[in-house]
Amino acid sequence: MSDSSPFLNRRALAKGTLLGAGSAFFSTAALGAQTFAAGQNMLDARRSGAAGDGKTDDTAALQRAIDTAAKNSGAVFFPPGEYLTRELHMRPGTALIGIPAWNYSGPGGSVLRLASDDSACLLNLTDARGATIDGLGLDGHSLGRNIHGMFVNRTEYAKHEDAFRIERCQITRFSGDGLNLARVWCFSIRHSMFAFNGGDGLNLRGWDGFILDNWFSGNGRAGFAARHENASITFTANRVEWNHEENMLVTGGDGYQITGNFFDRAGTCGLALRRSNLPCRQFTITGNFFKRSGKLANPDSHDSSQILLEGSHGVTCTGNNFEGGRDDGGHGVWSPSYGIVHGGLADCVVTNNVLNEGSLRELFLDVGGQSENAVIHDNPGRLLTPR
Repeated sequence: MSDSSPFLNRRALAKGTLLGAGSAFFSTAALGAQTFAAGQNMLDARRSGAAGDGKTDDTAALQRAIDTAAKNSGAVFFPPGEYLTRELHMRPGTALIGIPAWNYSGPGGSVLRLASDDSACLLNLTDARGATIDGLGLDGHSLGRNIHGMFVNRTEYAKHEDAFRIERCQITRFSGDGLNLARVWCFSIRHSMFAFNGGDGLNLRGWDGFILDNWFSGNGRAGFAARHENASITFTANRVEWNHEENMLVTGGDGYQITGNFFDRAGTCGLALRRSNLPCRQFTITGNFFKRSGKLANPDSHDSSQILLEGSHGVTCTGNNFEGGRDDGGHGVWSPSYGIVHGGLADCVVTNNVLNEGSLRELFLDVGGQSENAVIHDNPGRLLTPR
């Protein structure tokens, strides 16, 4: 293979001038490529015709690179730059690898920016079984209406597990959801950020997911939302904050582990388990911190709460910490009105939680509904007095 070939194996990348003076970046990119067997190839987006200058429409060049890499179950590497693009379609068993240099304020490093408002999304994962997206910043540039950052769009579930991985990505400023997954199963999302999108940070319809060590911040609806069928989710060590509606919303879900997360300054509930035609069942909620929920809620409504448990079955809620408050710097409204709002529970345990200044009006509010075998005790705390 000649050095002029658009395909570069990892040895050639390490030896060549792909990254020029930024060759130190390659060690970071190689972390994302370690899952590929020796001898497989990585295609450079720029050598495939993409400009990455933030001005040129790179859609055709990038889609061509993705399709070419898919023939060898290979990868496309994005050197740092801004790649202006319309909707791209990810292929099975293929990887997109970038340099994750984004920060809270916006993207950096390897950035894909939405070029126009005529796309359903920027990156379409509908046919992305076994794919990896690692180290990219996706910027929606606030274009259009209901355009998603990454999107799975199906009318029925696939016959096989999706098994795609999203790692170290930032998805920000899309008019729709940051990540909209419709009818997916078996996937992982780690070390990523979903922020300042018009819809949800992550909108899930599906099951069997690992959602670990992510940031869901400042989205127009929920940070994480599952409003249709959903089950078997491990949601651990995430920071979920300042979303305009619930920080985390689950409707009729089954089999969740919600552990070790930081939920801060939700517009409505910090965590809401809502009943639809089915109750939420078999949830473990433990070791989380809920702070200042209900910022935008009517203080007389149940939405002004740290946790809402509505007709839930088989829920364990233990070892969590709750704190009321207002915006940073001593500004804004005090919230929430209620600590834990519950009703219609069956076979649930709510115990050993700490609500020191956990809410303004009531630490626990029972809204009725003939709870059965609900154990709620040993939850020390006191009301918050604004000062």
